[in-house]
Amino acid sequence: MNSDDIQLIAFEIILHSGNSRTMIHEAFAAMRVGDFDKADERLKASNDELLLAHQSQSDLLKKYASGTKIEMEIILVHAQDHLMTTMTLREVALEMEHLYRNQAAAGELKNDEPEDKGK
Repeated sequence: MNSDDIQLIAFEIILHSGNSRTMIHEAFAAMRVGDFDKADERLKASNDELLLAHQSQSDLLKKYASGTKIEMEIILVHAQDHLMTTMTLREVALEMEHLYRNQAAAGELKNDEPEDKGK
Protein backbone atom coordinates (compact mmCIF):
# COMPACT_ATOMS: atom_id res chain seq x y z
CA MET A 1 0.00 0.00 0.00
CA ASN A 2 1.57 3.27 -1.03
CA SER A 3 1.74 6.56 0.85
CA ASP A 4 -1.03 8.18 -1.20
CA ASP A 5 -3.44 5.34 -0.36
CA ILE A 6 -2.63 5.59 3.34
CA GLN A 7 -3.07 9.36 3.31
CA LEU A 8 -6.41 9.06 1.54
CA ILE A 9 -7.70 6.65 4.17
CA ALA A 10 -6.37 8.88 6.95
CA PHE A 11 -8.15 11.91 5.53
CA GLU A 12 -11.39 9.93 5.17
CA ILE A 13 -11.18 9.07 8.87
CA ILE A 14 -10.41 12.69 9.78
CA LEU A 15 -13.23 14.01 7.58
CA HIS A 16 -15.93 11.78 8.99
CA SER A 17 -14.81 11.99 12.60
CA GLY A 18 -14.56 15.78 12.25
CA ASN A 19 -18.09 15.92 10.86
CA SER A 20 -19.21 13.79 13.78
CA ARG A 21 -17.48 16.04 16.30
CA THR A 22 -19.23 19.10 14.87
CA MET A 23 -22.59 17.35 15.17
CA ILE A 24 -21.86 16.36 18.77
CA HIS A 25 -21.18 20.00 19.64
CA GLU A 26 -24.46 20.95 17.95
CA ALA A 27 -26.17 18.34 20.14
CA PHE A 28 -24.58 19.88 23.25
CA ALA A 29 -25.93 23.29 22.22
CA ALA A 30 -29.41 21.81 21.76
CA MET A 31 -29.24 20.07 25.14
CA ARG A 32 -28.35 23.32 26.92
CA VAL A 33 -31.64 24.85 25.79
CA GLY A 34 -33.73 21.70 26.27
CA ASP A 35 -34.20 20.83 22.59
CA PHE A 36 -33.78 17.09 23.04
CA ASP A 37 -35.33 16.15 19.70
CA LYS A 38 -32.62 18.15 17.93
CA ALA A 39 -29.96 16.75 20.26
CA ASP A 40 -31.08 13.19 19.49
CA GLU A 41 -31.07 13.91 15.75
CA ARG A 42 -27.56 15.40 15.88
CA LEU A 43 -26.26 12.49 17.98
CA LYS A 44 -27.72 9.97 15.54
CA ALA A 45 -26.18 11.85 12.61
CA SER A 46 -22.87 11.97 14.47
CA ASN A 47 -22.99 8.20 14.89
CA ASP A 48 -23.62 7.78 11.15
CA GLU A 49 -20.44 9.77 10.46
CA LEU A 50 -18.50 7.74 13.01
CA LEU A 51 -19.61 4.57 11.25
CA LEU A 52 -18.19 5.91 7.98
CA ALA A 53 -14.89 6.76 9.69
CA HIS A 54 -14.82 3.36 11.36
CA GLN A 55 -15.45 1.65 8.00
CA SER A 56 -12.36 3.34 6.55
CA GLN A 57 -10.38 2.21 9.59
CA SER A 58 -11.74 -1.36 9.29
CA ASP A 59 -10.87 -1.52 5.59
CA LEU A 60 -7.28 -0.62 6.44
CA LEU A 61 -7.15 -3.25 9.19
CA LYS A 62 -8.52 -5.90 6.82
CA LYS A 63 -5.77 -5.10 4.32
CA TYR A 64 -3.18 -5.36 7.07
CA ALA A 65 -4.63 -8.67 8.26
CA SER A 66 -4.47 -10.07 4.73
CA GLY A 67 -0.75 -9.35 4.57
CA THR A 68 -0.62 -5.91 2.97
CA LYS A 69 2.32 -3.94 4.33
CA ILE A 70 1.16 -0.68 5.89
CA GLU A 71 3.80 1.99 6.45
CA MET A 72 2.90 4.01 9.51
CA GLU A 73 2.55 7.72 8.73
CA ILE A 74 1.97 10.53 11.20
CA ILE A 75 -1.26 11.51 9.45
CA LEU A 76 -2.62 8.03 10.12
CA VAL A 77 -1.71 8.32 13.80
CA HIS A 78 -3.48 11.68 13.88
CA ALA A 79 -6.54 10.19 12.16
CA GLN A 80 -6.74 7.36 14.69
CA ASP A 81 -6.42 9.84 17.56
CA HIS A 82 -9.12 12.04 16.05
CA LEU A 83 -11.49 9.09 15.66
CA MET A 84 -10.98 7.74 19.17
CA THR A 85 -11.40 11.11 20.89
CA THR A 86 -14.57 11.78 18.90
CA MET A 87 -15.96 8.38 19.85
CA THR A 88 -15.25 9.17 23.50
CA LEU A 89 -16.83 12.61 23.16
CA ARG A 90 -20.01 11.02 21.78
CA GLU A 91 -20.18 8.65 24.76
CA VAL A 92 -19.85 11.65 27.08
CA ALA A 93 -22.58 13.47 25.13
CA LEU A 94 -24.98 10.56 25.61
CA GLU A 95 -24.37 10.70 29.36
CA MET A 96 -24.72 14.48 29.38
CA GLU A 97 -28.03 14.23 27.56
CA HIS A 98 -29.31 11.97 30.32
CA LEU A 99 -28.27 14.57 32.91
CA TYR A 100 -29.80 17.46 30.95
CA ARG A 101 -33.06 15.53 30.58
CA ASN A 102 -33.18 14.92 34.33
CA GLN A 103 -32.45 18.57 34.98
CA ALA A 104 -35.23 19.62 32.58
CA ALA A 105 -37.70 17.18 34.15
CA ALA A 106 -36.95 18.68 37.55
CA GLY A 107 -37.52 22.19 36.15
CA GLU A 108 -33.91 23.12 36.78
CA LEU A 109 -32.66 23.56 33.21
CA LYS A 110 -31.51 27.12 32.61
CA ASN A 111 -30.46 28.52 29.27
CA ASP A 112 -26.77 29.34 29.73
CA GLU A 113 -26.45 31.22 26.45
CA PRO A 114 -25.35 34.83 27.08
CA GLU A 115 -28.03 37.39 26.35
CA ASP A 116 -25.57 39.74 24.62
CA LYS A 117 -24.07 36.99 22.40
CA GLY A 118 -24.28 39.17 19.30
CA LYS A 119 -22.50 42.14 20.86
